[in-house]
Amino acid sequence: MAREGPAVPGRTAGTTGLHRPYADLARRCERRDPELLRHISTADTARDLDLLRRAVGEDRLRYWGISYGTLLGATYANLYPDRVGRLVLDGNVDPRAWVNRGSDAEPERNTFLRLGSDLGSAATLKQFLELCGRAPVSRCPFSAGSPAATRAKYDSLPARLAKRPVGKWTYARAVSEVRGGLYTVHPGWSGTAATLESLWQGRTPAEPLELSGAARYPGFEQSPAVLCAESPNPASPERYPVLEQQAARESGALARWWVWANEPCTAWPARAADPYTGPWNRITAHPVLVINSVYDPSTPYRAGQAMAAELARARLLTLDGYGHTALDNRARV
Repeated sequence: MAREGPAVPGRTAGTTGLHRPYADLARRCERRDPELLRHISTADTARDLDLLRRAVGEDRLRYWGISYGTLLGATYANLYPDRVGRLVLDGNVDPRAWVNRGSDAEPERNTFLRLGSDLGSAATLKQFLELCGRAPVSRCPFSAGSPAATRAKYDSLPARLAKRPVGKWTYARAVSEVRGGLYTVHPGWSGTAATLESLWQGRTPAEPLELSGAARYPGFEQSPAVLCAESPNPASPERYPVLEQQAARESGALARWWVWANEPCTAWPARAADPYTGPWNRITAHPVLVINSVYDPSTPYRAGQAMAAELARARLLTLDGYGHTALDNRARV
């Protein structure tokens, strides 16, 4: 979930550079189709999913949902429990944390902090540095010879980048790239180790190879169109610097990204017309398989436990491993 998104605001530029483009995007989306914005929600998508099921002649839905797709699958399961076939939810969103049901007041924390994404990233990063420190440099370029030394090496790098960027690699970019690099063990962790070592040596890391042809549009509007419309977040931009400092003290520098990723919601103009907020325990025609890694940097293991506990007929498959979703971290040959 949320592999792409806003970077951490620069230490000197403040938050204006992040807020203005997303506020402009929100205004443009509202001008284009204000009514449509109220129906880009998880519940509306689940209803569309049921229309697709019917269109292809299936009696029941067979579905593998990853990351945010687990919330979509859980929503479908509770809107249409008798139409659930083989349902797999992989890398789970805690549905109660997403909807923040039961409180009409503005939430104290943003969506990703409620989901525990900051804690998941911190725990996964700790494992990455532990394993890297045990490995020789030939296998992990950033290794300093031991887990403790590798951790110390990593801890000193952000401060250096905050004072003296390496080319276009600022503190903000390094935080954003390391967080995203933890999602896939192969090849993500190897690339993250190489990037960190290049920055440590003061060299600009190699950029990913450009694909031939036109670049694929990443769809910046997709995430806020759903998340901001149905998952409550603090409304004031002034709240986010406070949350950033609190989260960084609790979970480290990567937590900064998880705070600012929800700041665009302060400018989002729409609220979902008919969201689904529970209950999540309707009896389904078939059991649901819930899968979660112990060290998931985006949807932490506790969210998988929460999803399995919420659903009426679910079994939790625990992966004693790393990375975001089993599907994206399956064995590669």
